[in-house]
Amino acid sequence: MPQNTYQSYFKSPIGTMELVATDVGLSSLIFLDKDITSDTITPPELRDAATQIKEYFEGKRTEFDLKLDIQGTEFQLTVWKKLIEIPYSETISYLQLAKRIGNVKAIRAVGTANGRNPISIITPCHRVIGSNGDLTGYGGGLWRKDWLLKLENKVSGRELFD
Repeated sequence: MPQNTYQSYFKSPIGTMELVATDVGLSSLIFLDKDITSDTITPPELRDAATQIKEYFEGKRTEFDLKLDIQGTEFQLTVWKKLIEIPYSETISYLQLAKRIGNVKAIRAVGTANGRNPISIITPCHRVIGSNGDLTGYGGGLWRKDWLLKLENKVSGRELFD
């Protein structure tokens, strides 16, 4: 049975984000490299997601309560589920993530799956860093990854990379 698709845009402090949902739940939340001016009303299916993202950027939300419709391979879904388990304002390495899925040899595949995450922030791929503590790889750009981590650490009162 075909799914309806709903789309909206959100102006965040670090750029425009595109939100896409199906009747099942949120399926995509990505940063765009250009501003999109949309005078359309946010569809009801995306209002809760837009509100929760806004609260996140305002420092008022540290956890999300949304239905998700994430599409990917079995391996990608396994990695993305482990991303959701990373607590707000904490970071782990790609190696630690590979260990959490039970396959330390899959570190490169974990990095690839992390990079293909379709729902940024909510599935917090920005919380995965290099083993040496360096910020590495982020589809939205490293400067956004740095900004998101600094926001979370400011809100939680933690030092970056505690």
